[in-house]
Amino acid sequence: MIQEFNYHLNRDVFGKLLCTNLDDQSQKSVVPIRTFPITAPNEGISLIDSQGHELVWINNLGELSNELRILIEEELANREFMPEIKYIYEVSNLTTPNVWQVETDLGKTSFILKGEEDIRHLTSMTLVITDSHGICLLIRNRSALDSHSRKILDHFL
Repeated sequence: MIQEFNYHLNRDVFGKLLCTNLDDQSQKSVVPIRTFPITAPNEGISLIDSQGHELVWINNLGELSNELRILIEEELANREFMPEIKYIYEVSNLTTPNVWQVETDLGKTSFILKGEEDIRHLTSMTLVITDSHGICLLIRNRSALDSHSRKILDHFL
C-alpha cells in the first residue's frame, strides 16, 4: 500500500487500482487520466472513479514518491497505446489511400492511411496519424525526424 497526501493507492487482487481516502476510509476503484497526454504527459493527472468523479488531482507526477509514480505510470501504460513514429521508410504512393512503412518506438510496422485528413496537427510540430483501423500514431516533433522522413511527410502536409 502506498500513502501519499490524504489517500492510499494500491491494487486489489484483480489488479485494479484502489484509492482509499484517509479521512473517511472510503475505498474506490480509480483510473488515472492525463489532462494533456501528448503536450504535457506528466502534468495534470486526475484519478477518476467508475462514475467519472475526480477523487484526486496530481499537478505533476515528478512531485510524487517514486513508488506512487511508478504505480500510476503502470496504470497509464495499460490504458494508453500510441506508438511514436521515429522513421518513415517509405510510402507506397503519394495519393491516398496508401501504405506507410515506419519505425516506431515499439518496432517496425506498416499501416494504411485512408486520407490526408487522417493526419492531424496538435501543435506546429506535433502530429497524430490515424490508420485505417483507428490506431493513432504520434510524431512528437516532426523537425526531429531525419531528412528522408521529413521529405515524405511534407508531401502530405
